[in-house]
Amino acid sequence: MIVCSCNVLSDGQVRELLGRRSDRPSVGAVFRHMGCEPRCGRCARNISALVDQHASSLSDHCSGAGECDNCRADELAA
Repeated sequence: MIVCSCNVLSDGQVRELLGRRSDRPSVGAVFRHMGCEPRCGRCARNISALVDQHASSLSDHCSGAGECDNCRADELAA
């Protein structure tokens, strides 16, 4: 399914990119890694949801011992 009409990005392309990462990128970082930039912004919510799903899958694999980027970010925020 196309999640960004302006750049013709599919959810599969975004998921593939996220699958190669072990962190939680920003929506802007997703665009930069895809070699494009947001135009109208209507896709930001959909891409953000894909990033959230990716981050959730990362936390499912985390031991909670502060080893992953999400744990380190939580420690810094506290």
